[in-house]
Amino acid sequence: MARRRFFVEEVREGRAVLRGEDARHLARVLRAAPGQKYEISDDRRVYLAEVAEVGREEVAFRVLEEIAPPEVPVRLALLVALVKFDRFEWVVEKATELGVEIIIPVQAERSEKGLSEGARKRLERWRRIAREASQQARRAELPEILAPVSIEEALRAPARHRYFLEEQPGAPPLLVALPSERSPGDTVALLIGPEGGWTEGERAQAAKAGWTAVSLGPLILRTETAATAVLAIVAAAWLQ
Repeated sequence: MARRRFFVEEVREGRAVLRGEDARHLARVLRAAPGQKYEISDDRRVYLAEVAEVGREEVAFRVLEEIAPPEVPVRLALLVALVKFDRFEWVVEKATELGVEIIIPVQAERSEKGLSEGARKRLERWRRIAREASQQARRAELPEILAPVSIEEALRAPARHRYFLEEQPGAPPLLVALPSERSPGDTVALLIGPEGGWTEGERAQAAKAGWTAVSLGPLILRTETAATAVLAIVAAAWLQ
């Protein structure tokens, strides 16, 4: 059985301290005791560590050795139109599990009004969700979750390959549009629209900015479904 992994603020001189809700869970629910082994990450490197001391609000670790993290086949950026927050939280969780490096909420023309301002108040909650999902998925690093941006700002996102999902007929299938030559470390940006779809103006902007329109098929998917599907397909393609 794989060891549980926790993110700590820092590892210094072979020691680290876990605080907050994760420490309380480890101490009270998992009943951690000195000598037990877990994996910890400082958001850069991963270590095998043993519990040195268990307190009421923190757990101290002693580092035993560094663990080589798995190679990341592709660096994924997800730019996703804002939807109702319970569904956006689902996007954050699943995108994190699928290895996304950065999540950027986008205020599209057909996104519900007011979501952008409300999203700024939920950034910390989304980051906590991403942290929990990262630990569950045994990631070495946490994804970055940025404040909402306009569609104009989103289209300036840098990446070697940039695709926006298109629900209208005529866009090539995603698998056809992906490059035939793929290398570890390639950067891919994926732009997912709102429930009402893109406006003609947004389509024109995306094309002018150099984004490639792609399709996941003839069915109309919810934003959160499309986001997880496209991430899984692209991540799997770079494993070949």
